[in-house]
Amino acid sequence: MALDFWRKIPTRTKRILTIAAFLLLSIIITVAGVLTPLSASEASDLKQELDQIRENINVQFIFGNNFMVCLAMFVPVAGPTFGCYVLYNTGVVIAAESITEGLPPLMVFLSLFIFPFTWLEFLAYSTAFAESVWLTWRIIQRRGKSELVNACMLISICAVVLLAAAIIEIALISYFGGFERASW
Repeated sequence: MALDFWRKIPTRTKRILTIAAFLLLSIIITVAGVLTPLSASEASDLKQELDQIRENINVQFIFGNNFMVCLAMFVPVAGPTFGCYVLYNTGVVIAAESITEGLPPLMVFLSLFIFPFTWLEFLAYSTAFAESVWLTWRIIQRRGKSELVNACMLISICAVVLLAAAIIEIALISYFGGFERASW
């Protein structure tokens, strides 16, 4: 019965539902990382590593990092596995920073959703996850070549979305005075 329902849905709607499902899964995976118990020394070590990365933060760095991660997520089978690893570790880093600042990690993570760049990044990653699944399924059906057109189009869209997210993130960092060396 559920399979009949799925078959009757237009492909575009199926893709949107798949992206929405992966958006929810991405948030859950990141929350799992946020809720990972860390000792004060582990949190401090991770925070120091993060602070070193932030010394020369700019749009190109944020975009390049996020786009490379997103591209890897498009790879059939291995992409979602890698993506889960990255999202979980992102949650752990958020937890580490929260712990060192004396803030509740889950509240810090949830508060990130007031910023548009968080939504844009999760949307891009969810799109990559979903397309990886679609591409895998089409390859199994021996229709992989036709799905490559969709993959290329979605990669381009994700690039634009992630560039916009990086620009917004740096603008907000600069406006609020964070990361003293944030630059364009």
